[in-house]
Amino acid sequence: YYYYLDATPTHSFMRMLYKYPQVEFPYARLVEQNARRSRSDREFELFDAIGGAIRAGRYFDVFIEYAKADQEDIVCRVTAINRGPEPAPLHVLPHVWFRNSWSWGHSPDRPELRGEGDASVRVWHKHLGECWWYADVRPHAPELWFTENETNLERLFGVPCPSPYVKDAFHEALIHGRADRINPDRRGTKAAAHYHATVGPGEALVVRTRFVDRRLDDPLGDSDATFDLRRREADEFYDAVQKPGLTDDERHVQRQAWAGLLWSKQFYHYSVELWLRGDPAGPPPSDERTRRRNAGWAHFTALDVLSMPDKWEYHWFAAWDLAFHGIPLAHVDPEWAKRQLVLLLREWYMHPNGQLPAYEWDFGDVNPPVHAHAARRVYEIERAQTGQGDVDFLEEVFHKLLLYFTWWVNRKDVEGRNAFQGGFLGMDNIGIFDRSQPDLPDGGRLEQADGTAWMGRFCLDMLAIALELSRTRPSYEAMATKFFEHFVAIGHAINGICGKVGLWNEADRFYYDVIRRPEGAPQHLRVRSVVGLVPLFGTLAIAPDVWERLPRFRRRIAWYLKYRPTLASHACLLTEPGAGGYRLMTIVDRAKLEAVLARVLDPDQFLSDYGVRSLSKEHAAAPYECHGQMVAYEPAESSSPIYGGNSNWRGPIWFPVNYALIRALRAYHRYFGPTLRVELPTGSGRRMDLGEVAGELSRRLVRLFLQDKSRGGRRPVFGDNALFQADPHWRDNILFYEYFHGDDGAGLGASHQTGWTALVAELMIRPGAGRRRDAEPALTTIGTRSG
Repeated sequence: YYYYLDATPTHSFMRMLYKYPQVEFPYARLVEQNARRSRSDREFELFDAIGGAIRAGRYFDVFIEYAKADQEDIVCRVTAINRGPEPAPLHVLPHVWFRNSWSWGHSPDRPELRGEGDASVRVWHKHLGECWWYADVRPHAPELWFTENETNLERLFGVPCPSPYVKDAFHEALIHGRADRINPDRRGTKAAAHYHATVGPGEALVVRTRFVDRRLDDPLGDSDATFDLRRREADEFYDAVQKPGLTDDERHVQRQAWAGLLWSKQFYHYSVELWLRGDPAGPPPSDERTRRRNAGWAHFTALDVLSMPDKWEYHWFAAWDLAFHGIPLAHVDPEWAKRQLVLLLREWYMHPNGQLPAYEWDFGDVNPPVHAHAARRVYEIERAQTGQGDVDFLEEVFHKLLLYFTWWVNRKDVEGRNAFQGGFLGMDNIGIFDRSQPDLPDGGRLEQADGTAWMGRFCLDMLAIALELSRTRPSYEAMATKFFEHFVAIGHAINGICGKVGLWNEADRFYYDVIRRPEGAPQHLRVRSVVGLVPLFGTLAIAPDVWERLPRFRRRIAWYLKYRPTLASHACLLTEPGAGGYRLMTIVDRAKLEAVLARVLDPDQFLSDYGVRSLSKEHAAAPYECHGQMVAYEPAESSSPIYGGNSNWRGPIWFPVNYALIRALRAYHRYFGPTLRVELPTGSGRRMDLGEVAGELSRRLVRLFLQDKSRGGRRPVFGDNALFQADPHWRDNILFYEYFHGDDGAGLGASHQTGWTALVAELMIRPGAGRRRDAEPALTTIGTRSG
């Protein structure tokens, strides 16, 4: 187990914790036990295998810290504490190595590490020049080990290695006593300092290293002072960032969420052209490679540091994940958040046809188009921090997003009716069919409620950006009009097309995907899932000062209302001022909004104690069946093999869609104010306005991670694991899971998804968790007035 505990945006201070068991790691048992289990069985976890040893304290808490003494001067400190009842042996091997860039035939240049003295390594690289890596001589000088960062060809492929010194040499030397695998010349491209000690109960072994761009006489003499200084600066930074009114536990959770985001940056190098062609020094690639994955993305070349969803289980970017990462990141490092959003729009990422790369497994698949939404939010956060928004950034992303919008219109609106197929859209198994294949075997075509609604949301985000740019660049007012007209057409398509069946089902009062066949009537797929909630996201509140300064925009809307009343009625353009003088553009009118929210806020349907479920709980007793396929409520792991079956959108709670719903509710509230109140929970008789509903949903999501004082300090995220809940060495180390149990809130899926799950940090800035309504920025409103 490992945890990201702290980090600053400049990486001047970083801290993490690794729980290292004192028993053999149960690789074979994990594989064996899980091979025996089916999808209907619970996964056999690490804790199931070695829980007894962990409960007895037979592990080391290994705290790993980094502190920058200067820009090119990094100190590392490893503190390994024996939590067990007896002395235990421990080997610590801090490493320094070069990424292998020389074995593939592209460049003959080879860097070098060379031992100099007992605990010093000279580091040389053609481009980096000379640096030095120093290991601590306290409590004793280590052994310096050297090898090459080369693949062990003999072990993997049964062919001889050019050199006996390969990348697993340290493992072989330590575990199997193969000292002959260590280069006696003390040179190579991978090195380690080997420390060995027996650590008593409650005692600690401390090891320090330093990587610096110059030679030093006493490299580690002042290292502890550097850590003290940088940690104090980190505390001062977060004291300024975190809002007043948060409890100590809330501040703790929020800071760890940001730490996870900052730790999860990763260097990512992928040239599709080189991958398809193969390396000069390697065998030619198979024909299958050149015909299949990402073959149409030969232009794609990544050589960048990216914010990953999770450096262990999801160590590749996904377009909509990265967009959501930018929002919480902007609170601590808006420049980095902006650079990440711009990067995906650059010509070596974006396809020449305007599509954004979805994810490494298939760049040509489709994620929800949320990039504009994220860019808006990042702009708003920075404007709130500095008093001035980065208009150049907003203009830059707007122009590239025009290409992306055009791609959607041309490629996903197959019949030109503003109803979009979309495809995968990031929600692996939410549909009854594989949604990446919209053409069904019987000739039918799937029209997606969420694909169409996400495009409505995209329209409004682009419209809002155009309105903001028009403050200083009046020509953008015409672009706002363009997106208004697109939005009108999309709203019309969702709610009904010239009397034909739309995506709204009047009998159920809910939005569904629709199958249209060459012959026969269209069919609603009556699965009540978050797919039917996405139309609610298509809403924008326009502040009165913005409305008043846009005469051409107002005239165009007035023209539509007069000469296109049918279109306008379906797009629900509420141009009469609402509460506070706001105007509202929305796909969903008031009656439909109330009907959908009655389901959303019903505990027997979507509402959980910890947020909104991805599938209505009704489907537990009444699964939906169609053409031999079935969708049933599964609050935990998935029993479906779609997309590998390693995630589940059929019941659990997911942060990105909950966050989007909360933002939409706040926009509706700006228009309706106290005039629209709904029951929460449905049937309780307790009514709230939509701002209060948004706050309550925020609190439920935040509650996943907080100690529940009424239940002995239990954190719902830890489920029924008594050790995680109660042990002082475990209970405050937070895991930000990929998704959460739809009933009890226990964490599921990837355990370090401080990608979009770090949105909890943003929610804790909101009045739903933070106490101060006046601290709330105007999230969904374009204008100067707060909501």
